[in-house]
Amino acid sequence: MKSISVSMARWSARHPWRAIVGWLAFVVLCLGVGSAVDMNSAKTADYRVGEAGRAEALAAEGHLERRPTEQVLISARSGALDRAEAESAAKDLTARMQRLPEVAGVAAPLLSDDRAVLMVEVTLKGEEREADDKVDALVEQTEAVQRSHPGLLLQETGSPSTSKGVDQQRSDDLALSEAITLPVTLITLLVVFGSVTMAGVPLLLALSSIAAAIGLSMVASHLSPDTGVGTNVILMIGLAVGVDYTLFYLKREREERARSGGRLDSEALVELAAATSGRAVVVSGLAVVASTATLYLASDVIFSSLATGTIVVVLVSVASSLTALPALLVQLGKRAERKALRRARRGKPARRMRVGGDGGGRVWGALLRPAARHPLATLCVSVLGLLALVAPLTGLKITEMSRDTHSRDIPAMRVYDRLNAAFPEQRVTHQVVVRADASHAAEVDSALREVARRADVDPLFAGTPRIRTSADHRTSTLELKVPHLGNSDRAYDSLDRLRDDFLPATVGRIDGVEYGVSGDVARYTDYPAHQNGKLPLVLGALLLVTFAMTVYAFRSVVLGLIGVVLNLLSAAAALGLLVLVFQGTWAEGLLDFHSTGSIGSRVPLFLFVILFGLSMDYQVFVVSRIREAVLAGVPTRQAVLDGIRSSASVVTSAAVVMTTVFASFVFLHIIEMKQIGFVLAAAVLLDAFVVRVMVLPSAMLLLGEASWWPSRLPRVAGGSAKAVTPRSAVDVR
Repeated sequence: MKSISVSMARWSARHPWRAIVGWLAFVVLCLGVGSAVDMNSAKTADYRVGEAGRAEALAAEGHLERRPTEQVLISARSGALDRAEAESAAKDLTARMQRLPEVAGVAAPLLSDDRAVLMVEVTLKGEEREADDKVDALVEQTEAVQRSHPGLLLQETGSPSTSKGVDQQRSDDLALSEAITLPVTLITLLVVFGSVTMAGVPLLLALSSIAAAIGLSMVASHLSPDTGVGTNVILMIGLAVGVDYTLFYLKREREERARSGGRLDSEALVELAAATSGRAVVVSGLAVVASTATLYLASDVIFSSLATGTIVVVLVSVASSLTALPALLVQLGKRAERKALRRARRGKPARRMRVGGDGGGRVWGALLRPAARHPLATLCVSVLGLLALVAPLTGLKITEMSRDTHSRDIPAMRVYDRLNAAFPEQRVTHQVVVRADASHAAEVDSALREVARRADVDPLFAGTPRIRTSADHRTSTLELKVPHLGNSDRAYDSLDRLRDDFLPATVGRIDGVEYGVSGDVARYTDYPAHQNGKLPLVLGALLLVTFAMTVYAFRSVVLGLIGVVLNLLSAAAALGLLVLVFQGTWAEGLLDFHSTGSIGSRVPLFLFVILFGLSMDYQVFVVSRIREAVLAGVPTRQAVLDGIRSSASVVTSAAVVMTTVFASFVFLHIIEMKQIGFVLAAAVLLDAFVVRVMVLPSAMLLLGEASWWPSRLPRVAGGSAKAVTPRSAVDVR
């Protein structure tokens, strides 16, 4: 059966303009359809997990769910606050806000204990996740009152305005990331190919794949809702794998062109590249897709969104390398052939084609020398070095990144800090939700009042409790204030006090009752717990998928086991390095961040899943070159060294591109994205320059022909290569 990659490449090579126009039409169609259906954003209910999620669902059923709120702080520009003027501004603001269709209600103004700040709290209609679009109308009214009272300072904050600020910051950060990665990627490709045209091909294909993937992700969001991070991951992964896949293909086409010495035309060269690197791209892409799909097992809307974006952009990148790329190579090849013919007619020698470091060069010869001469020692030293980086994982602290960790470059966050300072009792709100039969309404009310009484004498709580009951008397809520920041130990202690002591001793004694605690702190607690519960399932599936894909690609159980172990080792080492950098304070000035003393709860799992997939890029490309040589009768030892040398330049270039893309996210303001960018960049460098250059060749040299077990590959007799019919290094059947 003919390989799909070869068949598609052959058709594209024979009909280049059809393939190119067809690809462009596909990109435009994806964007057009995506724009038509629009993005389906995740709703508040999509984020519910754990006890907090169940409590929020109970409250929503009784129409007692928390509403998004905005707080407007009124203070003096200088000196003491003029109470009369402040109250006049508050009255004007209240009247204006109440007339807005977006507003559900406005609370009475609240004066801070130091009498320096007057706060007006505005409650919005609708869900928390949909409130961002309503902020502008409120800000407009706040600014109007500010103009009427120039002697006062009016500032607005709240979850909606903060979320809107984060979205704007994310958009600005993405523009910065593009400004960094695109020039560096182009320069890297120029160094590899020495041609602006050839350097532009991978970049243009990657960008067109990203555009198509964004359009398709809008369609996919109606199956798996988008959480706002889809574009980030499409840009990050799309640029990395898009350039990599094209680079692998281009490298092989140039090698075959140089080897043929003009005896083969462009169509034949493209077909040869498709039979080797093209198949490797397919296997690599499928491996990334399969490993990323394990994120769906986490049963988390954010991970599902990340998985969808990654899968879509990888599949589109693979499609572009099988259709548009062969067509472009044929057109560029024919142009090069015409130029060479003209030079020959003029009596000029043909220009030497840069293949991209063919032969490995002195640098790679030096890097491979330890593994070649002392494989056991090299294996032990490199593994011990990686294990040393793993050591900091013993102090790993996982937390959910909360609103308190957002960048203070967002104006709403600076006002949020002022709000917390002026009204400490407003910092955290726990919502106790109880549902029982209506006949137990009086009993539930009494139990909640007992909880409120206990909280009143507990220093972990503050403020005035608030009890509400639904119209059908089946659902009741109790709101308790906590005078501590949401990411503080005292805030978590207050949640434990409620869940472990107060509620079991009161509400928990009522027959047939359902109850739980929701709120920001409850969410920050329950999400990591939910994720930790899913972690064994996801990692188990990930290891199985990686092993199966490697065995399928190379027909070797040994290589499958080696791939799993090496991926685990490089991922754990990168995560240990992340702990070393971000849980401490020594690198804050260097990387421009404020340490939270913890790692974002989504970072480790995302690292393992994405890295396992991306590592297959190097694994497939390098090992396929080794296997190809072995199948041609070259001894395994020589095949290992030659295979790594021949793929050295393209692996280096791919690693530089990937590292640049990921490292650019370190310049972002969102701490979790910083951590993801840093850890992926570190992981790629470790994988490309330690695992694939030292650990992998050392292990394969020590194992010899046992590396291919249970496959039966050609054996070498008497030191000479046994002649065999060349086959593709990667079997895709």
